[in-house]
Order: sequence, then structure tokens, then C-alpha cells
Amino acid sequence: MTALAETALYGPVKSFLEAQGFAVKGEVCGCDVVAVRPGEPPVLVIAELKLSFTLELALQAVDRLRAADQVYLAVVASRRGRDQDKRVHRLCRLLGLGLLAVDMRLGKVVLLCEPTPYRPRPNLPRRRRLLREHASRKGDPTRGGSTRQPIMTAYRQRALACAAAIGGGTARPRDLKHLAEDAGAILLRNVYGWFDRAEKGIYRLSEAGLTALRDQPAEPIEPEPGGSLQHG
Repeated sequence: MTALAETALYGPVKSFLEAQGFAVKGEVCGCDVVAVRPGEPPVLVIAELKLSFTLELALQAVDRLRAADQVYLAVVASRRGRDQDKRVHRLCRLLGLGLLAVDMRLGKVVLLCEPTPYRPRPNLPRRRRLLREHASRKGDPTRGGSTRQPIMTAYRQRALACAAAIGGGTARPRDLKHLAEDAGAILLRNVYGWFDRAEKGIYRLSEAGLTALRDQPAEPIEPEPGGSLQHG
């Protein structure tokens, strides 16, 4: 069985561009496909052919943008390859690159991304979460790139502060308000399994809570004046 060559993509891509009124020629000044549509000034399009999407192909296309009005990446169509990856489509749109999938069986081209500049639709909820979490954290407790330890979120910081305040005793949610406004919710939800209910409205640390304090003490948090702890 003969291995597929990149030249096999040329015919379908040439036909695709010719249907848009371009005069198409192959291997011009190091570019796989160069298409020109007459005008003042003429419209110059470059297409690069590869069997599959790669970072090198994207970098090559970015370089071609300096000379062309539009740049296409043309790859062999697949069912589960990179050409079907929505992240690849988003990357091409962000870079202003066109993406073509060539169906080798039918000899047809599917336009996956238009070669036009693109600005993604803002994700305002995610932006608000990022800003809120950044502002809520005390200091900078976790190194970027950490993967093998729990991330010290603002919520975890508040939970640790509550656990440190309880220590070996007990406390009521209102006793911890000076450390965390949502102390009641933290104790009630018990996300990390650190708190046990000693009696109605009064909490103590579980074994997991004592271990968390020992292994990962809370960041220093200055309490507001007032607030008392009930120890037993």
C-alpha cells in the first residue's frame, strides 16, 4: 500500500481556491500553494499542506501571514484527529488562519475555520471567578505549576484558619466570623471532612482536621478585634 503524500492534497485544495476566483500554482517561493485573485491590489492567499495538524504547521503558517492576505492550513480529514479538535479550531481562529480538511476518498474540501481575525467571546463568569479568587487569597500560598499537592484556594485558607482556631477545643460558627464570614457554611458543608459536630451548634476537629493542621498549617491571618472561642 502506497503511503499518502502531501501532494495528494494539492488537487482538492487547488479546486477549492479556484472556485473562489483564484489562479492557483504550486511550490512558489517555498510555499506549497499560492493563489492570486486579480485586483488593485491583488489578493494573495497561501496554503500549506500537511497530512495532519502539527505545531510546526501552525508556526509555518504564522510566518506566511507576513506576506499573504490570507493563509490556509490544509490537512487530511479524519474522524478523531487534530482536525476535529475544537481547541485546534479555536487556535486557528485566534491566529486568523483558515483550516481545511481534505476528504481524500471524495476529493472534497471542508472549511473548518475561516481565515479571518477573531476575538473570542468573553467568558465573563470565568473572569469574575478568577478576579474574586485572586483577590480573596491571602498572600501567594501555592507555586504555579503545582500538581501533586492540594491547591491552596481562598476557601481552603479560610477552612484552615477555622480549624487552627478550633485546635484541640470546640467552637461555634459565630466565634469564627472574624476569620471567615462564611464560617457557618464552612463548618456545615465540611468539604474536607475536617469538622465534627460536638453538640448542636458546636464543632470540634476530626482526625482529618488535626492531620491537615499538622501537615499544612494555615497562612497567618490577622483576626479582627473581638470574637471569642469556646474551648472544652
